[in-house]
Formats: sequence, structure tokens, C-alpha cells
Amino acid sequence: MSYHPRWDVEGRDWPNRSASRFVDAGQLRWHVQLMGNGPPLLLLHGTGAATHSWRTLMPLLAAHFTVIAPDMPGHGFTSGRPPGGLAMTAMARAVGGLMTAMDLSPRCIVGHSAGAAVALRMVADGHAQPDCVVGLNAALMPFPGIAARLFPTLAKLLFVNPFAPSIFARMARDPADVAKFLARSTGSRIDAAGVRHYAALFATPGHCSAAITMMADWDLPSLQAALPGITVPVLLAHGQGDSAIPAKDAQAAAAIMPNADMTILSGLGHLAHEEAPERIAAIIADHAMQLDQREEKSREPR
Repeated sequence: MSYHPRWDVEGRDWPNRSASRFVDAGQLRWHVQLMGNGPPLLLLHGTGAATHSWRTLMPLLAAHFTVIAPDMPGHGFTSGRPPGGLAMTAMARAVGGLMTAMDLSPRCIVGHSAGAAVALRMVADGHAQPDCVVGLNAALMPFPGIAARLFPTLAKLLFVNPFAPSIFARMARDPADVAKFLARSTGSRIDAAGVRHYAALFATPGHCSAAITMMADWDLPSLQAALPGITVPVLLAHGQGDSAIPAKDAQAAAAIMPNADMTILSGLGHLAHEEAPERIAAIIADHAMQLDQREEKSREPR
């Protein structure tokens, strides 16, 4: 097993492989998937995932949008490190640079978990000017109480331990164990194809290292302070059975943004977009179309 995922090995049966391309931008070689026609829509996956997590949702959205889905820095088949490493602000700046390099300006940004935090950081820092943001099981609020100090500290300890990524990778080589881990940690049960791709990525120390590095330098208190200044329409859709991020955190984030709505997804967990892609695609398309209708109404003569 190699240190980093290889396109000709772990990627040989990658979902939507024909939509893949590699783009050089900002000291990174990005793996990006692009499909569909219509207004540009950017998909940002969460910590430890990659473009495979959009395998079914992306083609559904491509019926309405030009969909762009990168592997985030350090994840999947994107190689290199942006200036500033894998901190949230650096990731947001790097994704903004990728959009500039591709000459694309997303009309809507959809982020899952930590990807939603990057999406809103992009807006707050001026790296994107979308008409809307959709956060799926968004990780936006700091951990409460002692966990606010404990979790980042543990991540930093793992980060400085050079053996930690390899230890995690060895533990993840059995897809059955990965399936159990995903079900326990997310509250979601996904299909065998999804489990297989997670297992392939988790079995590479480089991918595990990127996830640990992100957790070690993830500044949620600064994002929380920026949320009241984000005025674009935001929709937070959260799985009721999410065992990773409680729905009350998303509700708290929605309450401090001036133009945010919240919807609870009954029967779904943290990987709601993988469990019920048709349902999530309808929510995203609906949200975007409602914005179009509001714009058209505002342009009507009074």
C-alpha cells in the first residue's frame, strides 16, 4: 500500500472517473470532477472524504448545474499543500484560487461537514461571492466545554506522532471494520461501493495524515465569530440521526446568521447525501430555484 492514494491503483474504479481531470493551481495539483450544464455549483467534501462521497448526488445535480467537485488539499488524489497548510482559512483561499484558475464563479456552494465550514469561510473572506450556500450536516460550531480543549489537543498529539497515520491506515484495511466505523461514528449506513472507497482511502497514511492535520488546526471559534456577517442565503440541512455533529449545533449556527434556514432530515445520519442522494438533490435544486424566483419577482415592475 502506498503512502498517498494513486490514481492508477485506488482510483482505477473511481466513481464518475470520466468526469475527472487534474488542475495545477496554488502549489497544488488538484483532482477535480466536472459535469453538467447550467449555473456553476461547487461541492466541497468533509474531513477524511473525497469526491467519491458525491458519487450519486453529483450526476443528479448535473441535470440542473455545472457541478465542480474537487478533492480537498491533502485528500484523495489532490497533492501538495497550500500556503498556510490545512487550516480553514488556507483551505478557503486555496479553493478560491482553484476556481480562479478554472475561470469559474460558483453560483451556489454546497459543503458537507467541514466542507460547509470552508464554504462559509470562503464567503466571509471574500474568496467567493455565491448566491447561496447549502451546508449538509455542517460542522460550524466549536465543541462545547472541555471538548473544545480536549479534541484539538488530541489531534495535535496525533499530528506530531509520525506513526499515527500509518497506525490508522493499518486499522482501516478491512472494509468490514470500515463499515462498522462509519456506522458508529456517523449514524449512517451507506452502500458497499461507498464503504469500499472509504476503505481504500483510509488505508493510505497520507490521506489519514491530512484528516488529522485538518483537525489539529481547525479554528471554529473564529468561524463562529464571522457567521453573523454572512448575509448570503444559507440553508443548513442536518440528519436527525447524525452521531458526529448534533443537530442543535446547526440550529445554533443558523440562529446567528441573518439569512439562514434550517431543515432536519428525518431518518438520516451524518452522511445523509450518500444515504439519500435523490432527497438531497431535490433540496439543493429547490433552494436554488426559490432564489431564482425571488430574483425574478424583485425585477418585476411595481
